[in-house]
Amino acid sequence: MMLYQKSAAELSYMLQNGECSAAELLTQVHSRMEQLEPELGAYLTCAEDCMQQAMAVDAARARGEQLHPLAGIPIAIKDNISTKNLRTTCGSKMLEHYIPPYDATVIRKLRDAGMVILGKTNMDEFAMGSSTETSYFHPTRNPLAHDRTAGGSSGGSAAAVAAGEAVLALGTDTGGSIRQPAAFCGVVGFKPTYGSVSRYGLIAYASSFDQIGTFSRTVRDAAMLTQLLCGHDPMDATSAQRSYPDFAAELMPEIHGLRIGIPKEYFGSHVQDDVKSVVSAALHRMEQMGAQLVEISLPSTEYAVNAYYILACAEASSNLARFDGTRFGYRAQGCTSPAQLYERTRSEGFGREVKRRILLGTFVLSAGYYEDCYLRARAAQRSIAQELHEALRCCDLIAAPSAPEPAFLLGERLNHPVQMYQSDLCTVPANLAGLPAISIPCGSVDGLPVGLQLLGRPFGERTILNAAHAYELEVQNAAV
Repeated sequence: MMLYQKSAAELSYMLQNGECSAAELLTQVHSRMEQLEPELGAYLTCAEDCMQQAMAVDAARARGEQLHPLAGIPIAIKDNISTKNLRTTCGSKMLEHYIPPYDATVIRKLRDAGMVILGKTNMDEFAMGSSTETSYFHPTRNPLAHDRTAGGSSGGSAAAVAAGEAVLALGTDTGGSIRQPAAFCGVVGFKPTYGSVSRYGLIAYASSFDQIGTFSRTVRDAAMLTQLLCGHDPMDATSAQRSYPDFAAELMPEIHGLRIGIPKEYFGSHVQDDVKSVVSAALHRMEQMGAQLVEISLPSTEYAVNAYYILACAEASSNLARFDGTRFGYRAQGCTSPAQLYERTRSEGFGREVKRRILLGTFVLSAGYYEDCYLRARAAQRSIAQELHEALRCCDLIAAPSAPEPAFLLGERLNHPVQMYQSDLCTVPANLAGLPAISIPCGSVDGLPVGLQLLGRPFGERTILNAAHAYELEVQNAAV
């Protein structure tokens, strides 16, 4: 097995015991990128100092310094997370040439741990999309089926990990943008509780929903990286002041007695029958492992997609107002008045989907529609969150498909926005309630991966990771 095919936990052990070097690992990952990138399109920008980063880790290890377990592990970064002196575009013409003067808090933590930052991955423009096709630069193809989408908006990060172009990756999840592409690409995608990971340096789409999370090949890898990322940050007003356990050290391959809620609304007609069968089989296996499956109902789920898009677009219309051609980013030329500058800059700098969501957000916040649209969406959000919290009082976890279907064809939904939005049916409730959630591979339909989603209580990451880890081990042992 090549080094780029191994998990971060395996590579960490090998690096610490001198079985390979960070430079050797990076060389293999780079070779993989050179081989696949022309077709795959997972990256937008590659870091030029990768080898210096890897060699610095090797030199520190040779000197006998005590290093973080993830030191020397190559990681890819979604292109809406600020990286000092490394281009950060948000997949948009508006920021095509933007180079941040500072690192996001999560990037500082990665650098302090000695992780090797490979570059910035492709994404839907300003994280608005479910297929990584709204990127200004190019779409990202699914590594398992090049005629299909890798999902979105973090499709580049998911594809990079699935293809061996990175060992780990960071993504962001506003309405499912980690879990859905993880399901489509057959990797592990983990969204922690809102507030557990700092958003300082994340270029906002919808501030009350955005959450940085992880892509990995195994649940243990997700636990290791999440442990590094979690923690209070005084630079982020929404950052939770609390301590976090060592998720990786406390992983337990045991779920006997675990109560898993199965909401009927997540297994309705909107989910493909083949996907329901695969997910149901995975849940039956967890039941055989000792978990208790409990049928529950979350009736407000039917309003989740509508409420989410109203609220997220409202926040986007505010957050993206800063891109006006006067301070940074794209600036239209030949304008004769401030009004013309604003109009042309935003018309030329934003793509079609971003403009659609800005218009929708501005509309629902306008006089005459604020009460009928925005306030009703907030009321629906409260109902959805309340139902989820009540369900999690009697259940330890809630299980559902990660997506209603496997990866769809490139171009199939690009001109059908409502159909595209329905891809988020299974994931947006967790964001509306700020809950942690994970997607793990649980089978396939016609050779395309299917993801099992587990939602937990606020700051219940340990329970989610333990359950996902136990299931993962059970599948691996059965395959031997």
